Amino acid sequence: MATNTLMSSVISAFPSPICSSKTRSPTLVAASRNGTKSSGSVSTFSEWFPGQPRPAHLDGSAPADFGFDPLGLAVEPENFERFKESEVFHSRLTMFAVIGVLLPEALGLGNWVQAQEWTLVPGGQATYLGFPVPWGTLPIIVAIEVLAVAFAEIQRVYEQDTEKKKYPGGYFDPLGYSKDPQKFEEYKVKEIKNGRFAMLACVGFAVQQAFYPGTGPLDNLASHLADPWHNNVGNILFPNL
Repeated sequence: MATNTLMSSVISAFPSPICSSKTRSPTLVAASRNGTKSSGSVSTFSEWFPGQPRPAHLDGSAPADFGFDPLGLAVEPENFERFKESEVFHSRLTMFAVIGVLLPEALGLGNWVQAQEWTLVPGGQATYLGFPVPWGTLPIIVAIEVLAVAFAEIQRVYEQDTEKKKYPGGYFDPLGYSKDPQKFEEYKVKEIKNGRFAMLACVGFAVQQAFYPGTGPLDNLASHLADPWHNNVGNILFPNL
């Protein structure tokens, strides 16, 4: 009995730095999984690396905030807000880009590199999924894109509410995902997680194209699955081994 009491005293005197009752309550655990701020205080340890102290400037209020900021990019509040805004926009763009890269190749309509070759032909006609694009000449498409981006950027610059900049709602939420506040917070986290994955995927597409010009990601994947031992990143980095 005395031994058990002594052991209990020792254990309570040295709580685990990774998971203690003070810093990792069930509410906080659930919040850390979602990357959202809980009603209590935020864990003093980063969720991305067990035992690593959470930076003081990351309070868990941002979607998918797991305490990851090794370069201190978010120390200044103004910079942090701008980075959050940029991350949301780039996430949405790259998620669309991943679909645009994979879909034509999956349908056998050429890869994402071949899809741009029409721009090199004088008077070339743009196509999408095999269908001609209306007003699909390069000057007209560039003009339409410039006007569309300029309109969106003007609306964003004049909007003072930082949350509305990132999540404008209205016509941009036709399915009403933001109506339920609790679900909306979950969707914010899912959007950022999938967006980060999409950004890494786009980097992967570019790297694959640099090492295997003229091929697409699905073609590279099929080549790797056919011969994993030879067609892999090791063969690229150390071709003579």
